[in-house]
Amino acid sequence: MSRLLSIVVLAAGSIMAFAADERSDERAMEGTWLPTKAELAGQPWSEAQVKSFFLKLSDGKYEVSVEGQLDRGTYAVNSKATPKAIAITGTDGPNKGKTFLCIYEISGDTLRVCYDLSGKKTPTEFATAKGTPLYLVTYTRKKE
Repeated sequence: MSRLLSIVVLAAGSIMAFAADERSDERAMEGTWLPTKAELAGQPWSEAQVKSFFLKLSDGKYEVSVEGQLDRGTYAVNSKATPKAIAITGTDGPNKGKTFLCIYEISGDTLRVCYDLSGKKTPTEFATAKGTPLYLVTYTRKKE
């Protein structure tokens, strides 16, 4: 009986640690993010294109403004994946009903996200190439 209880406690502890890690990354990602560089299908964006949008993340919801056009939705973090993954689902705006599979890494006030704009598979690395639907953005946290 004590062995079974130990297994149950260990399993519960693992689940709680997993949930805490997810919340930790989610909390670290919250805020307004400004892109510092971006590339789509192997082509770098111009400075004007990069400065034309921002990203807000809070409580599992996102908001992107591209030249004043809003796109909103939800996101779910999987910090146990390698690389860490995030699924983004549009609920309002031009991406309503679409899901984008992404990978991310966060370090302090820097967030990198590689999006698969086809929504078909999660990227495996932080890189894009000509002819692919991959979009890579490096953001810095906006100081509030």
